[in-house]
Amino acid sequence: MAPKSPMALNDAVVNQSGRSSLAVSRIQPAYAQVASQLRELIVTGQVQTGDHLPNEAELATIFGVSRSTIREAIRSLAAQSLVYTSRGVSGGTFVAELDADTVSEYLRTSLGLMSGSAGVSVAELLETRAALEVPASRFAAIRRTDSALEELRQNTKINHVEDEAIRYTKNSRFHELIMEASGNRLIGLVASPVFDVLKSRFRRDDVEKSYWTQIDEDHREILSYIEARDPDGAEASMRAHLKTIESTYESIDVTAHQ
Repeated sequence: MAPKSPMALNDAVVNQSGRSSLAVSRIQPAYAQVASQLRELIVTGQVQTGDHLPNEAELATIFGVSRSTIREAIRSLAAQSLVYTSRGVSGGTFVAELDADTVSEYLRTSLGLMSGSAGVSVAELLETRAALEVPASRFAAIRRTDSALEELRQNTKINHVEDEAIRYTKNSRFHELIMEASGNRLIGLVASPVFDVLKSRFRRDDVEKSYWTQIDEDHREILSYIEARDPDGAEASMRAHLKTIESTYESIDVTAHQ
């Protein structure tokens, strides 16, 4: 069969509304395509932390682009903390080592932007929180150390306080301690930005005092299961706790009242 002519192809991808129905990706600027390929090499481990990338001239030859395009691509990767450049005889561009704070801050910024534009719903944030915290409480019951347990005990000894800032810090710290006790650093790294976005979404002054009393009771119950090294109990208690606060969180969502 003979190939379709350009005119025939155009006719084939135009729908009844007169708009193109062919799903294509727009061609990116040259620097973005270069950055994308270099990012893929870094993410997949083909180039590793500390590796020295070829210089501008070599990269320009490899990609078939100008040196200014390479510089723009490197700036883009540096802004994402994926590479860094140093000067001097032994200088150049190197693959950066990402630390937990950098990754967490990137997630926090991205989630914050999505949440601020209503790109992330309260339900999605709460589901994500549950997906992280419920198993974390199970792990904490299995892996918690004596020092981790003592920190949780000290936290739950603080009863409800009127000061909103102190109250929030105490309650959020309890959940941070659970994730630290879980022994899985990645859980805390991912959960921290989610907590921060949730904090910015709610008008906590609208909550009844009885709600905070219930939170204190829930925390003490969760602690009791972790203390007893009962992973099933800790998991079920955390799940029930998050379910209890779900309706309250939805009722005080800032974006729902704008």
